[in-house]
Amino acid sequence: MLVLVKANVLAVGLEDRSSLLQELPIRVMDMQTGFQAGRSLKNENVNSIISRWNLPDSPNGQFVRAVRSAKPYLLVIVVIDAGNTAQEIAARSTGAAAVLSDDESNEIFRRTIAGVLGIDDVVQKLA
Repeated sequence: MLVLVKANVLAVGLEDRSSLLQELPIRVMDMQTGFQAGRSLKNENVNSIISRWNLPDSPNGQFVRAVRSAKPYLLVIVVIDAGNTAQEIAARSTGAAAVLSDDESNEIFRRTIAGVLGIDDVVQKLA
């Protein structure tokens, strides 16, 4: 089956979870730091971002806040530490399209991202 790429997604700080996105009809640009991601945003056509709240060089959501301020039209999905209510409240206050806990199952993680990106019909066909 041929599936066309429907979105260019910048995955920041997701480590092993970014491999879950390979099954979706998206182009994933995997970065580990906010600095790398910021450079990519200047040079690449990006439709959405999936980012950890705390990055090695951008603690306390600094990267997410900067992106939401500079490019409010981008869909941003934030991954927070499990059980961290303060991070969840802060992430939601930025206007994130979705907030996921890092202890979510792989299936919920993938389906939530597909739903936010509007490609959930493709995910259901793959299941």
